[in-house]
Amino acid sequence: MQTRKKPDVDVLKDILEAAKLAYPKNEFVHSLAFQYEERGGLSKRQLEGLFKKSQKIKDLAPGKLATLEAMILKKPSKTKAAPPPPPKPMFTADEDSIHKVTAILDRYPQHKRVLVFQQMLERNQPLSPSDKTELDKFHKLLVK
Repeated sequence: MQTRKKPDVDVLKDILEAAKLAYPKNEFVHSLAFQYEERGGLSKRQLEGLFKKSQKIKDLAPGKLATLEAMILKKPSKTKAAPPPPPKPMFTADEDSIHKVTAILDRYPQHKRVLVFQQMLERNQPLSPSDKTELDKFHKLLVK
């Protein structure tokens, strides 16, 4: 807890006492007062609930309501973080290269270099840019 400038002034306790007098049968107000006495503080949501209840009390000083509102605004808001994006696949199939390899192997099934490219693609290994240019050259020469 923080040290206060004037420890004899306790606005929250005054508001709780006024709320207990205004709502003598309300369990919520009594439980807030009990918790404040036991633990020495209230959470932001509890303070917001108390603020809503205390707004309806007619003889409560507006300065005390303003102080309670300032206490609420001072407390940090807990928000849930956005879920992380789904993981991206390690390898995305290169459909163009697969199509070129199958077209070449349909005509020339024993082409050794293209068979190597086919094995690389089956193992989900990406083709390097030089491999792709070589495959493009083979496709131009052999298929078209």
